[in-house]
Amino acid sequence: MSLVAAPADKRFRRVHVKPSRRRGWWRALLAPVAVYGGVGLLVAVATYEVGAFVNRAGVLRVDRIVVAGNERLSNGDVSALLTGMRGEHILLTDLPGWRRRLLASPWVRDAALKRSLPSTIEVTLWERTPVGIGRLDGQLYLFDEHGTVIDEYGAQYADLDLPMVDGLTTGNADGTADESRAELAARVIAAVRTQPAVARRLSQIDVTDVRNAAVILSGEPAVIYVGDDRFAQRLQAYVELSETLHARVPAIDYIDLRFDGRIFVRPSEKKKSK
Repeated sequence: MSLVAAPADKRFRRVHVKPSRRRGWWRALLAPVAVYGGVGLLVAVATYEVGAFVNRAGVLRVDRIVVAGNERLSNGDVSALLTGMRGEHILLTDLPGWRRRLLASPWVRDAALKRSLPSTIEVTLWERTPVGIGRLDGQLYLFDEHGTVIDEYGAQYADLDLPMVDGLTTGNADGTADESRAELAARVIAAVRTQPAVARRLSQIDVTDVRNAAVILSGEPAVIYVGDDRFAQRLQAYVELSETLHARVPAIDYIDLRFDGRIFVRPSEKKKSK
């Protein structure tokens, strides 16, 4: 029997393909890391160089300090509080720290500092407003509506037309002004200012009793009690009736205006004894 060679069916032919090698997973991660790392390095270097340039730039040194809002503090006083700021780098100077220095002054209630490139610092101040002259431990001091002592009263403040206030330290063993009593005095002063004729005569206030302020008007030796509200109305009513009142009671020890519509008068005991 003879052998016949049959052609191979290509449909069943095994294809010999060499399998490719799988890339490692770490290479897939390394490529983006390398790219982003390089970009980050370039940014860091650029930032450093810019920072170094800015730090070396002499034009960005504080050269001018512009002050606004100050009345009692002179520009020289403010400059003294900011000694050391000039020459500092304007972008690196510690503005919050300089603000704290300004607030250390009793005259400064608040302060704001702003950079104005290339070399100016703008300073805005809000000063405390003295409302009276308080007697503390035998010395006279200016104080504000919260009882904060601003400065010792002296000839430099002779232009201030302020009433004398006693009783501020009542209840405070350390001799400091009591805020509630200072607030009462401030309310009396603010209310009386709405009545110019009375305000011109306001000479002295005693706030020993925090619920009953005592007032002395110039030309009026008697103490006037005005309570803790309606100060202007009560004093205005008294001023309108004072001439008639003194005609009936020549010597008066004190006058009580706390009961609206009625005026209680205590005659002077010394006058009676005579």
